[in-house]
Amino acid sequence: MTLADLWSWPLLRLKLELGWPDSLMTQVESYRLRKGAAPTFAVPENALLPMDEDWPNSLISLERPPLALHWSGKRVCWPLLSSRQAVAVVGTRRPSDHGRRMAYAIGQCLAHAGWPVVSGLAEGIDAAAHKGCLEAGGIPIGVLGTPLDRIYPPEHETLQVQVGSSGLLFTEWPCGARVQRSSFVLRNRLLVSVSCALVVVECPVASGALLSAQIAKSQECPVWVVPGDALRWSCQGSNGLLSQGSTPLLKPELLSDALGPGPFAAQRPVQSDATASAEKLDVPLLRFINEGFTFEQLSAAMSCSSTQLAHELLQLELDGIIEPRPGLRWHSV
Repeated sequence: MTLADLWSWPLLRLKLELGWPDSLMTQVESYRLRKGAAPTFAVPENALLPMDEDWPNSLISLERPPLALHWSGKRVCWPLLSSRQAVAVVGTRRPSDHGRRMAYAIGQCLAHAGWPVVSGLAEGIDAAAHKGCLEAGGIPIGVLGTPLDRIYPPEHETLQVQVGSSGLLFTEWPCGARVQRSSFVLRNRLLVSVSCALVVVECPVASGALLSAQIAKSQECPVWVVPGDALRWSCQGSNGLLSQGSTPLLKPELLSDALGPGPFAAQRPVQSDATASAEKLDVPLLRFINEGFTFEQLSAAMSCSSTQLAHELLQLELDGIIEPRPGLRWHSV
């Protein structure tokens, strides 16, 4: 069965079959009416749809689930986000020096522990966390409030390119879409829904980070908070979360100790790049890759889970041994 087969189904049958919430079904029906009975359109390769295998199931239960996710970067990151094997770090755009240094250190610590670091690529705390993650050779995940073809703030162009190259960028807004103030607020629900824990480093009483904390609590996602200066305006909101039962984060290592090893914690033995590459060239996985196997076929051939396979493929990409090809395939460099 394909999306084309579902297009002609009555709304009630679609709802019973898919189990999607009324809010999403209303948007689907509106879209079908606009497009007509026999629409012609192509889904971009970098668009993830609700029926795709890697679509995060945690997004379906949202009050306003996204209709699609547009992404760039390493597709093998998606199985990790689908299973919420990442940690979100959020906070104010105008942090104190302490907040900025803590965000950077948290990003570093999570990367060393093997955890992908999710944030919104905004100024301040978000940027510091991703810079720390990148410096430690980690996997950054940027959830954008803009389409992929628009960078905001503009001075983050280099950072956004680095995040997309080392990890993944995604947004619910297609290229060319109009950006509104609410676009940045709406991304909070997405970054929380792909994470197993949320860290609020520093934020005032009116902050999107507080909204992220509310969403996390509604999803029973643990919330950690860095204690801040009680007299500083930018710490009033985050300090308030501590009085509401959030876990204080006194140093980054407490977080990694509590979470345990992340999905990228397994490190290779120290050896030369040539030796490491030579060893990887002998594994059966590479033979299947060069035979043109898709992700699903590789998982079946290797008798491993999609999450484990994603880890191995991503590591091979990072080592420069394989490169992605269209159709969710790879080939040796």
